[in-house]
Amino acid sequence: MIPYWMSRTELMLGAESINSLMGKNVLIVGLGGVGGICAEMIVRAGVGKMTIVDNDTIDLSNINRQIPALHSTAGMPKAQVLGARLKDINPELDLTILEIFIKEDLTKNLLDSTQWDYVVDCIDTLSAKTFLIKGCIDRSLPIVSSMGAGGKVDPSQIKVTDISKTYICNLARYVRKRLQALGIKKGLKVVFSPEKADQDKIIVTEKAFPKKSIIGTLSYMPAIFGCTVASVVIQDLIAKD
Repeated sequence: MIPYWMSRTELMLGAESINSLMGKNVLIVGLGGVGGICAEMIVRAGVGKMTIVDNDTIDLSNINRQIPALHSTAGMPKAQVLGARLKDINPELDLTILEIFIKEDLTKNLLDSTQWDYVVDCIDTLSAKTFLIKGCIDRSLPIVSSMGAGGKVDPSQIKVTDISKTYICNLARYVRKRLQALGIKKGLKVVFSPEKADQDKIIVTEKAFPKKSIIGTLSYMPAIFGCTVASVVIQDLIAKD
């Protein structure tokens, strides 16, 4: 039976699609400005099973753009705070929360742990991001990957395309280079923006560890990236059935 809170979505998609989404299993890795809102939109759309992965804690600097970040949640585990929010949206959600930094064997074990209907990459660390993407491609798992939302202001430039067709975006360029070295030139669906980031809005600092820099962000851009990623997941899941 479709819960009443999904009635508007049912009106939009129909009971068959809603019932299908309620049986899907989605993995989301990275719960920052993009991943947090993406996870929420996927749950609000009706997906019934989800695993969220992030080992970070909430910092006050996250408040400008991240869904779980509030003054009252500062210092708390990001995945736990978001998980509680997702369960409040859908109490019937079959949710697994993993507070880990995935890399190498952890990534392999995670991808092999169950049958995933979709994998969402919202990681902002290059090595972990590339390893997850490669793992999904090797296993023929549907995946969508978010490129860089930082340093950008114009949501009208956001695009959904193959990694081979990305341009200007620095993160996309680094990911392309890493994947090409692994023999992967295309076949990865991404959300990116060709808007050129202002290099003056980027600072190099050890505080960004394991990354090497911090880039300025506006409240709405990561959220719109996240909503766009969620739209790819939902539309693809419906189209498969």
